[in-house]
Amino acid sequence: MRKMFSVHCTLLHDGAVFLQITSRAASKTYLLIIDNSDLGGSNEVDKLMGRVESTFVKYFSSGNRRKGVKLLRPRNKVERHRTTFTLGILTGCSVALVVSVIVTIHARGLIQHEGGEQYMNIMFPLYRYYFSTSEIIEWIPRDYETLNQWPYMCSLFVFIFLHMFMYGINTYLWRRFRVNYPFIFGLKSGTELGFREIFLLASALSVLTLAAVLSNLDMEMDPRTQRYQTLTELVPAGLVMVLLLITFCPFNIIYRSSRFFLIRCTWHCLLAPFYKVTFSDFFLADQLTSQVQAFRSVQFYICYYGWGDFKRRSNQCLESKVYEIFFIVVAIIPFWSRVLQCLRRMFEEKDLMQGLNSLKYFSTVAALIIRTIYDFRKGTFWKIVAASSSGVTTIFNTYWDIVMDWGLLRKKARNPWLRDKLLISNKAVYFVAMIVNILLRLVWMQLVLDFDEAPFLHRRVVITLVACLEILRRGIWNFFRLENEHFNNVEKYRAIKLSPLPFYYDDQKCL
Repeated sequence: MRKMFSVHCTLLHDGAVFLQITSRAASKTYLLIIDNSDLGGSNEVDKLMGRVESTFVKYFSSGNRRKGVKLLRPRNKVERHRTTFTLGILTGCSVALVVSVIVTIHARGLIQHEGGEQYMNIMFPLYRYYFSTSEIIEWIPRDYETLNQWPYMCSLFVFIFLHMFMYGINTYLWRRFRVNYPFIFGLKSGTELGFREIFLLASALSVLTLAAVLSNLDMEMDPRTQRYQTLTELVPAGLVMVLLLITFCPFNIIYRSSRFFLIRCTWHCLLAPFYKVTFSDFFLADQLTSQVQAFRSVQFYICYYGWGDFKRRSNQCLESKVYEIFFIVVAIIPFWSRVLQCLRRMFEEKDLMQGLNSLKYFSTVAALIIRTIYDFRKGTFWKIVAASSSGVTTIFNTYWDIVMDWGLLRKKARNPWLRDKLLISNKAVYFVAMIVNILLRLVWMQLVLDFDEAPFLHRRVVITLVACLEILRRGIWNFFRLENEHFNNVEKYRAIKLSPLPFYYDDQKCL
């Protein structure tokens, strides 16, 4: 009986592999053949499956048959048309709001307006979102020495949106190539967000941000509302509060299970190493290491509204020694969290490679501190030290990305210099990804070595652009990292290669 059941499962698996490799849409015919076969219609197999089901319900769901059957037979998540429709509406609204902001600035002559330069230096950069470099050049004041503080406040929403957008692309690709990411992240079946839901949240964020920009501009330029200066200044802070309220909302709305999963993983990262480290925990911590500038933006928000005179649009944040110290501390928190996570895994799993991984993140912490000191102190000595430390940690991180995290550069693999199993048939994609990862890892040289910058870009603008490139690099890293983890799970029998199976009884259900 056990042998017959094993043969039945093997036939299903091999048939599914054949359909995936040949890319034939023959799932309905294939299932009919299986159902009409002796194995497919065997009463003995049906009895065995019923006994397994009863045993599972009895011992693993406390006799609750409904709960047990739901766990044994999870339904594929059905995409809702209203999600796609709402996504299209919000995307259109975002484009319309971008056009409205541009027209408002040019039509009302914000730059020529009295106090316009001060507004651009403090308030408008709080929201800088979709605008291109040419538009920034045209809008911002030419006195670059007054622009030291604006990137910290303006780039927060850029980084959040860009990271969500890249994660949405990752989710689409994982589903397209059958990477079982819900299993890898430990998500409850049916509650994971698809790429449409993620793009929907990103577009909603863009609408909220651009609407706040437009309302702020209107209150600033309209003579009837200029006396409400305090209210005008509080619009950016209000937007942040709305995002926090949505994130921590206890009601079962706006994907509560996903929000609470994110909060729980973030809490585990902050309190490392007091919690057992799971894949979702250290994966999130890796994402946070690419959001250093976002953390610094939050720090500037706190300083500007907590200690600065925001009613007069003045602050001395960058002149404070305390702010300078926290400027470094805030940046190293996610890296230090990874150090502690790796150390815990090393002691729990007796894996010395995790100790080496912790050393990698510790070198990154040291390089980040030195580089930040160089930003404040300047000088030839700090320049040499910053370049050297950053160079060493860049080589270390790049090697670990490609060899350890992606599992590539295996000389004796079935696919030379890649690995035995690949999801993407075009091998050139992997070589291009490795080259792009190396180039984006080396972007820091623009900041450390002070290459001649474009005359129309301030150094802080370059920092913001470099931070965006790091988020793009992290998005590329995410796909290949989960691909490698997926194959590791298969080899260690932690998950099946094709889950969920790539066919349906009714092909229309997958639309």
